[in-house]
Amino acid sequence: MTADLKQRMADHNSGKSKHTAKFCPWELLFYSAFPNKLTALEFEKYLKSHSGRAFAKKRLTGQDEVNS
Repeated sequence: MTADLKQRMADHNSGKSKHTAKFCPWELLFYSAFPNKLTALEFEKYLKSHSGRAFAKKRLTGQDEVNS
């Protein structure tokens, strides 16, 4: 979650985070805006769950179609 998507992508791709640096370069496939922080946090938590990852893979990135 971020309020500045361009800066967040720049930070990820410059290696500022040890966790994300090993997966560079990052490419934005999907983003969504929410009316408030709480809703955004709840959606982010869902996407990190098992069913949320499956949803994202199938509906947000299209990876499920490529592998079928």
